Amino acid sequence: MSTRLLPLLIVLMAAVLLALGVPLGVSVARAEQQKVVIDRIDDTARFASLAQFVTEDGSGGSRRTDTDERLETLQTELTSYYEVYGIKAGVFYRNHIPMANAPTTWFLPQAGEVRDSFDEALLSRRSHDPAQVWPWQDGTLVVASPVIRDGDVVAVVVTESPTDSMRSSTLRGWLVIGAGEVAAMLLAVGAALRLTGWVLRPVRVLDATTHDIATGRLKSRVAPSGGPPELRRLARSFNEMADHVEDVLEQQRAFVADASHQLRNPLAALLLRIELLALELPEDNEEIASVQTEGKRLARVLDDLLDLALAEHSQADLKVTDVGALAAERVAAWSPTADVKGVRLVGDCPPTTGWADPVALSSALDAVIDNAVKFTPHGESVRVEVASTGDAATVVVTDNGPGLTDEELTRVGDRFWRSGRHQNINGSGLGLSICRALLAAGNGSISFGHHEPHGLRVTVTVPRTGTVPKEPERVYGLTDR
Repeated sequence: MSTRLLPLLIVLMAAVLLALGVPLGVSVARAEQQKVVIDRIDDTARFASLAQFVTEDGSGGSRRTDTDERLETLQTELTSYYEVYGIKAGVFYRNHIPMANAPTTWFLPQAGEVRDSFDEALLSRRSHDPAQVWPWQDGTLVVASPVIRDGDVVAVVVTESPTDSMRSSTLRGWLVIGAGEVAAMLLAVGAALRLTGWVLRPVRVLDATTHDIATGRLKSRVAPSGGPPELRRLARSFNEMADHVEDVLEQQRAFVADASHQLRNPLAALLLRIELLALELPEDNEEIASVQTEGKRLARVLDDLLDLALAEHSQADLKVTDVGALAAERVAAWSPTADVKGVRLVGDCPPTTGWADPVALSSALDAVIDNAVKFTPHGESVRVEVASTGDAATVVVTDNGPGLTDEELTRVGDRFWRSGRHQNINGSGLGLSICRALLAAGNGSISFGHHEPHGLRVTVTVPRTGTVPKEPERVYGLTDR
């Protein structure tokens, strides 16, 4: 979830920073240009004041001495201005003839921004602010001011400034803004990480606790501390729900165990009376034989129910176990039974270690091998193979019996379930359920599949490594990772 929430927060914060940074960058660029434009306006106003009383036209006629001095002063100022700042400047009569200019080779062009500014100043107003020059543009800045004498425009002062310095200053301002944006983004990412962790840490704890409960550690709980208030309430509600579920399961197990235990004595007495009654009847009486068979079957069901309740409630004693040796032992134990039935029981059990409860694994293998021998016809074989698959050890039991259909494979292992084709074979339908409960207590598993050309393939899997079993009570804090 963090991989989805964190990018969303980062994108939103980046959008906010861009929304603030872009206008700020534009404002910096405009402020830099405005500063230059104001400076050029002051310069053109000063040059206009010098040129105001130089002469009335550019006809080249005779001038008075004081006019010549003013013209010389104006030319000197323009030349110095150009040499110091590199800014082209000139004062041009209405007929486009220069009064003074620097450099002296600079004249009014026939068209372009300089000519447009000159024409606009002839209308007795300063030219409009020039278009914005961005750092990536290589242009000039043109400012023109009219020279007014007795209310009439007699000449125009024009300056054409290079923009290298202005663009460099703008770029430096943008770099400062960019550095600030990067720093703010890093802080925002750090805040997003903290916020995401604060919000999602309770969710991760709830997920871990749910996984523990799903895998059989029903004592696991969430410590309701830290995180948003809504998730703290969720943690409390989750703990209450887990308590109720555990209570219901405990009551169910206790009922099954008590019922199985309490029914055994009356059933044993009933079977004894049936035996006594059978002594008074003919030996070949079918009804009494059927009653005895059903009574014994009921006794087996009660025993299996008690075993199942104990398997689901008991704590596994996990340790490093030689799965190969244990499987070979069970093959040897079941070989006489298989021989009596005319079934070949073959074992391929190389030494392989696993992390399991030896007693539980032995009981599970007994149930699987018993089931395989029971359903394998005379003359066929049952194979028990032990193998290692990296992080797990497996015991594969295959038989050549009738097998199960795809639909039946989805139900095998359910309590009391038996295939309709096998109802005439002794069994309670609880053997594989007990096997699954025993394996699950030790983090093991059992799976079923087809065996070609016919038969059933049962795979018992236990981990090869593990840890010391957890305490019965496991509480997760919302501050745990």
